Amino acid sequence: MTPPEAPATGPDRPEAAKPPAVSVRLEGLKNRSEFLKAAQARRQSAGSFLLQARRRGEGEPDGALIRVGFTCSKKVGNAVARNRAKRRLREIARAVLPEAGRPGWDYVLVGRPAVTASREFALLLSDLRTALAQVHRKS
Repeated sequence: MTPPEAPATGPDRPEAAKPPAVSVRLEGLKNRSEFLKAAQARRQSAGSFLLQARRRGEGEPDGALIRVGFTCSKKVGNAVARNRAKRRLREIARAVLPEAGRPGWDYVLVGRPAVTASREFALLLSDLRTALAQVHRKS
């Protein structure tokens, strides 16, 4: 005997009828050259991390995507601390960049020692929104 299946829509599953929350696709930066190009562009300190941002040129691929990269040096701590900091940076990027980022831009979030991994998550979100507003105000 097989168990009963849950209804696809209905009062117990209201989220099934909603469209996806994210309409902008984020893509990761993979090559060192992409990180270096972002490092030479705009920088904005956010207190708990550093945001590097650049607008991609006309001839570059993926003009309609937001690309993002994450980095934490050994100054952040051991491998466990660096991975925790990068996980937190990835999560704030997933939450904020689709609404506040701009297509055609590359963003790199650089973790800071002791602060990125320990700062309250709501403050990290606020830091990224503020840093993005500052970077795009200059453009």
